Amino acid sequence: MAAHVVVVGSINVDLSLMCDRLPAPGETVLARGLQRSPGGKGGNQAVAAARSGGVQTTMVGAVGDDPAGAEMRANLAASAVDVSTVATRRGEPTGLALISVDERGENTIVVVPGANSSLSVDDSVRSIVADADVVLAQLEVPQEIVVAAARARREGVPLILNAAPAAPLIEDLTLETDLLVVNEHEARVIAGVDDADGALAVLARQFPAVLVTLGDRGSVLRRRAYDDVRVTAPKVTAVDTTAAGDTFCGVLAAALAQAQDIGQAMRTATAASALAVQRTGAQASVPTFEETQQQVIEAFGHG
Repeated sequence: MAAHVVVVGSINVDLSLMCDRLPAPGETVLARGLQRSPGGKGGNQAVAAARSGGVQTTMVGAVGDDPAGAEMRANLAASAVDVSTVATRRGEPTGLALISVDERGENTIVVVPGANSSLSVDDSVRSIVADADVVLAQLEVPQEIVVAAARARREGVPLILNAAPAAPLIEDLTLETDLLVVNEHEARVIAGVDDADGALAVLARQFPAVLVTLGDRGSVLRRRAYDDVRVTAPKVTAVDTTAAGDTFCGVLAAALAQAQDIGQAMRTATAASALAVQRTGAQASVPTFEETQQQVIEAFGHG
C-alpha cells in the first residue's frame, strides 16, 4: 500500500501580476501581465506531494459554492489528489490570493481567505487523518482546525507544520508539531527575535525539529541531540518564487512518508523547489517525479 500524506490547508485562486519591480508604499506600478491559476498553500503542497510519486495524497480543505471552487477541486483531482475531504461552503467565496511578482521572481502576497476560514474537522476528516503516514499543515486556515485534525493522527505519525503566513502559534499547535518548517522571515516572526541564527536557536528549544529554508542558500535542519543538517541549493535563475516553499514542503512530506532519511528528503525537496522557481505560477510550476529525480542527480550526484 502506498504511503499516505494528508494535507490540511488552504485552497485559493491565484491572481499573479508580473511587474518589473514591486511597488513601494504609496506607489503605483504598471504590470506586464496577469496570470490566473490554482493555488493556496495547502493545495500547492498537496499537488507537490502527489507529483512526487509513490504516495497517496489527500487534501483537507474548503472551497466556496462558486465556479472557482468547482474549478479548484477539479484541478486538484486532475493532479491525483483525493478531494473527498474538500468541503464546499454554501454562500462562501473560494479563497483568493493577489500576488505581485518582480523581474527577479520575488513576490508579495495578500490573501482573502474566503471559505478557508470556515474549514472544520468532522468524522470523515478524522478518519482520513487516522490513516496518514505524514500530516502536513500551514497557517492559511485557523490554527485550532490544524490542532483538531492533528489530534486524530496515529501515535508516531509526524505533524509537519509550515508556519506560513507567519503568526504567533497557539500553545496547543506548538505541542502537536513534530517538525516546524519556516523561511528566515517566518522564523524571526515566530521566535520574536531579529536575527535568523538567534531565531533558529529559540525555535529549537520549542520544537523537536526545526527546518529553516534559506532561499538560494539551501536549508538547515536543527534537532535536539543531533548535529545540524545543511543542504545547499543548486544555482538556478528564478523567474517566480511563489511556489518555492510549497513545493519544498510537499515533496519533503512525501519523501518522509516513504521513509527517506531526513538528509535525502531535504535534498529531494531542494531539487524540486529549484525546478519550481524556474517556472511561473504556483501548482503549474511543481515538477514531476521524473524531473525531480533528474535534478537530484544533477545537483547532488545521486538519486
